[in-house]
Amino acid sequence: MSEVVLLSERQMKRIEPFFPLAHGVPHVDDRRVLSGIVYVIRNGLQWKDAPKAYGPDKTLYNRFIRWSRLAAFNRIFVALTE
Repeated sequence: MSEVVLLSERQMKRIEPFFPLAHGVPHVDDRRVLSGIVYVIRNGLQWKDAPKAYGPDKTLYNRFIRWSRLAAFNRIFVALTE
């Protein structure tokens, strides 16, 4: 069984400003979802193969697509390289 690794609180605080604010329905834990996205990409998995501890695979995929379209990841990468 794979080990579930979450981003640290320090890491999340550093990148939180780059994600859109939640409107309306509160969504699942961003830390858990982002950790799941990183896990899937780092291990070259399909979304459906992500450990359930990161949340539903559909949530991981949808959040990745939404954040990608809003250029959240691009802003994070730029900020981290400065």
